[in-house]
Amino acid sequence: MAMFNPPHPGSILKEDILPELGIGVTEAAAQLGVSRVALSRVVNGRAAISADMAIRLEAWTSGPTAETWVRMQAEYDLWQARQKPRPNVTPAPRSAAA
Repeated sequence: MAMFNPPHPGSILKEDILPELGIGVTEAAAQLGVSRVALSRVVNGRAAISADMAIRLEAWTSGPTAETWVRMQAEYDLWQARQKPRPNVTPAPRSAAA
C-alpha cells in the first residue's frame, strides 16, 4: 500500500537522527565523510539519498539499513512523480505469444 505523501528521507536525519545525536550538519558530514553542502542538501530535501549515501548512513547509525534508506527515497520520488499530470504514453504492442 502506497504511503500518502511520504516524507523526504532527509527529514528523518534532520528531525530525528541529528537531534538524537546532539550534532549538527557540519559534524555529521565530517563523520559520514561527505561535504557539509552535500549533507545539507539531503537534510533539507533538495537532494536525493544516493546508494552511496545510504551505505554511509547505514554504517554511521544503528538505525535503517541502506536498503531502507533507498526504499524511502524511491517511495518519496514515486509519490512526487505521481502528483504530476500523467504522461502521454503509447502502450507497447503485445505479442501474440504473450
